[in-house]
Amino acid sequence: MADATARILIVDDEQIARENIEFLLKKGGYDTYTADNGQTAIDCLKNREFDLVLTDLRMKGKDGLAVLSSAKQHYPESEVIVITGYASVDTAVEAMRKGAYHYLSKPVQVEEMLALVEKALEKRNLQREVSALRQQVNNRNGITRLLGQSPNTHLLRERIRQVAQLDCNVLIQGETGTGKELVARTIHDLSPRSAKRFIAFNCGAFTEELISSEVFGHEKGAFTSADQTKKGLLELGTGGTVFFDEVGELSLPMQVKLLRVLQERAFRRVGGTEEISVDIRILAATNKNLKTEAEKGTFRQDLFYRLDVITITVPPLSERKEDIPILVNHFLAKHTPEKSTIPKVSPEVLQRLQEYEYPGNIRELENITQRMLLHCSGDTVQLSHLSEDLQPDAVSFSRKGGDSWPTLEEHERNYILEVLDETEGNKSKAAKMLQIDRVSLWRKIKRYGLDEAG
Repeated sequence: MADATARILIVDDEQIARENIEFLLKKGGYDTYTADNGQTAIDCLKNREFDLVLTDLRMKGKDGLAVLSSAKQHYPESEVIVITGYASVDTAVEAMRKGAYHYLSKPVQVEEMLALVEKALEKRNLQREVSALRQQVNNRNGITRLLGQSPNTHLLRERIRQVAQLDCNVLIQGETGTGKELVARTIHDLSPRSAKRFIAFNCGAFTEELISSEVFGHEKGAFTSADQTKKGLLELGTGGTVFFDEVGELSLPMQVKLLRVLQERAFRRVGGTEEISVDIRILAATNKNLKTEAEKGTFRQDLFYRLDVITITVPPLSERKEDIPILVNHFLAKHTPEKSTIPKVSPEVLQRLQEYEYPGNIRELENITQRMLLHCSGDTVQLSHLSEDLQPDAVSFSRKGGDSWPTLEEHERNYILEVLDETEGNKSKAAKMLQIDRVSLWRKIKRYGLDEAG
């Protein structure tokens, strides 16, 4: 029985062999992708996960063993079957030793190949189910990934536990850097859908055309570069959860398309005429006030009400400062090199870190912790290891005093400026520190006029 959600990459530099395998697997109901050489396959594996890779062993340039190595490096649980016209004990042992599920000899026997593909995917699905169950057990024992002991964090955990069991749309609100995607993943892990996929999509990172193709998929020939049919995220996520991050960045035409999915639980691929039904739970996140955006007409009211079945508000770090010592120790352990001693933090440093207001929230605290590690050469982080803006005499953001209360946009603008200054204007490094993609950073720079400022 074919797994309709299984993605299979076929790698062979012989066009006829590649097309024959693709035809047989598509006929069997699998979602197939092809590469005509090893390097193309390796590039493909850097950007997309496949459940199974079928690769020819002997190819010019990068061979099948290189493809196998790349697949296992990027996605250790993906299965790989190597195909060779030079079958021997040596080549089979070498491929198996490097992690291949099995091998096939040329000429490929159809029944043998289909049986082997099915068994490999059964193993992959079993691994996924075991991983999901382990994650479920871990999360049920206190939602361990949501670190902190503050009253607000306890309330957030309890809210997530309650919402996870309700199979409805959820809108997750919170400032940039508060951990909205972590909340979404935890909802999925605690839900009845946890054994299926969690698929996250950043609505602010793509053009409208790319969003349509990625979310809905496309038919072969739908546009110039559409050389094969592609399933979108909604189709691949069936049975599981699809998370739309930065949903407030969607254009009005894309909002209409998403609204239809929420209403009908069906859609058409780009260039397609067939209605495709999906069984998914939709979670969405935003750092905007969507109710206000709806009143202004920049966000559809009907879509807002569809998404806003249940709302979870993630508190800013300034409202859960009791969590800072736990988070700092977590980030120190996370970023200290292996076999190195994790430094302690002096009481003076902890006090200063708890006085700071964190316009960039937990994401900013993690960046600060990484910088502390960079400057600390001993076994204890001291005040001298903090950056200038965190020194005791530095001017800090104020959340007090009526008219002097900064807006969320002012916080975000100042934080982005600080990171750009830290990276000397290198936008790629800044985006990495902010843990957002370059397109999202470029949009924010444009929105706040920072390109003119510096």
